[in-house]
Amino acid sequence: MKRIAKWIGIFLAVLILAVVSLPFLINVDQFRPTLQSELTRALGREVTLGNLHLNILRGQVTADDLSVAEDPAFGKPAFIKAQSLHVGVEIWPFIISRKLIVTNLTIDQPDIGLVQAPSGNWNFSSLGGKSTTPAGGTPSSAQMPLDLSVQLVRVSNGRLTLRRTIGHWKPLVLEQGDIELRDFSATSVFPFSVSAKVHGGGTIKLDGKAGPINAADSAMTPVTATLSVMQLDLAGSGANDVAPAVAGLVSLNGSGDSDGTNMHIKAKLKAEKLKLASKGTPATRPVELDFSVQHNLRKHSGVLHQGDIHIGTATAHLTGTYSEQGDSVVLNMKLSGPDMPVQELEALLPALGVVLPAGASLRGGNASANLSMQGPADRLVTNGSLAVNNTRLVGFDLPKKMASIETLAGMKGGPDTDIQTLSASVRSAPEGISAQEIKLIVPAMGDLSGGGTISPANTLDFKMSAIIHTSGLMAVIGNKPIPFTVEGTCSDPIFRPDMKAVVKEEIKGIQNDIGKAAGDLFKGITGGKKKN
Repeated sequence: MKRIAKWIGIFLAVLILAVVSLPFLINVDQFRPTLQSELTRALGREVTLGNLHLNILRGQVTADDLSVAEDPAFGKPAFIKAQSLHVGVEIWPFIISRKLIVTNLTIDQPDIGLVQAPSGNWNFSSLGGKSTTPAGGTPSSAQMPLDLSVQLVRVSNGRLTLRRTIGHWKPLVLEQGDIELRDFSATSVFPFSVSAKVHGGGTIKLDGKAGPINAADSAMTPVTATLSVMQLDLAGSGANDVAPAVAGLVSLNGSGDSDGTNMHIKAKLKAEKLKLASKGTPATRPVELDFSVQHNLRKHSGVLHQGDIHIGTATAHLTGTYSEQGDSVVLNMKLSGPDMPVQELEALLPALGVVLPAGASLRGGNASANLSMQGPADRLVTNGSLAVNNTRLVGFDLPKKMASIETLAGMKGGPDTDIQTLSASVRSAPEGISAQEIKLIVPAMGDLSGGGTISPANTLDFKMSAIIHTSGLMAVIGNKPIPFTVEGTCSDPIFRPDMKAVVKEEIKGIQNDIGKAAGDLFKGITGGKKKN
């Protein structure tokens, strides 16, 4: 037994010594030209590797660095630069027959640039195409055969930069990116996963299946995937490039499929601290959007088939089209929102840059909107109608505010203003807001009508008139319009009598009186005409 144990010990010692010595006895770097050549052939791009090292225990060959050449149409910087490439190999075939059978590839800390040209082509579109002879000439006869059957391709802790060569689009940068392709084959469907942090705020996770690889254009490879985005900072990440005034934190969960040209996406989006106007402030409530869209990947255009916007219990419907034109995305959308609770909408008013009088708030009632939105996203023009019914403007006494108009002095008001109906035709554009055909019914006062503008600085310029509902002494003027102006700002409106309109009405009245008197005089002189 002692002799057997002795021989077993000797055998194990020799085995361990052999394993430890193999990396020194085998010149694994002789496989570098073969590995470079085969990777170059597979990718259609020149691949350069640093010195190779063998780790027997891990069954791994490591290259000191990795460089994959860029498509010449996109310039000279490398498509991929990485600190190292780890190649998993089958050890026994390698030891016995010097055959390098690759089972997996891991690219460590790569810097990858994804670039799209004005034509719609990406710099990875040509991956897998015909390659040129790699630098260093043709493989020598001493190079060993390579069996590139890759079960796993992994990118670890990578940095991906997505940018466009047209216009002034800001690049989107993903950091700490991990990518996995399992059972990878160019001729079949393979599963993949992507997770990364978005530079500027947010995370992204993508899981799905892709393939077979489109031989003519890798970017047109069919894909089916689910997408999860968490707390994407629109301003910090540069994702609001097409509409810089828009800001907030966006989360999204959805799924989509692509045939390589068109992608169909169905998802739920939640926007917190949303800001939609340059001088707006973040909304105090989240805005949710259930949407379905068909997007053209090359033209960056699409159709929004469904866009249900939810603000609490208020729901509006958005549909239409969008298309990229130069540096802008041009929208052609319609928004319909019937019977929306006013108090739910009030939380969104600051995001739209809409300012209520200082200290005032809305309570109760319903609102309706029918709007069309057209033009570049950063210079959008909105037209349509708005209506509010049976709401109360709390903390704002309209009769008291209008007491500066002599004919309305002494009218009883209260701490709040009840609004039976408010409707208007509106136009919102970068130069300001126009509200025309205003009809405002305030039971405590009467009917107010008119129109005017709100500047980007929220200054008011309105010409209005009021027909008072009252009795007693005021009944004398009850059916006579009282013209007035509204100036100041949205937070502090100033009401004044419209003296020009008053004078105009007085002159018109005098002219009417003179005309009537002249007619009576003429009739008196001629004796009038007798009726038959």
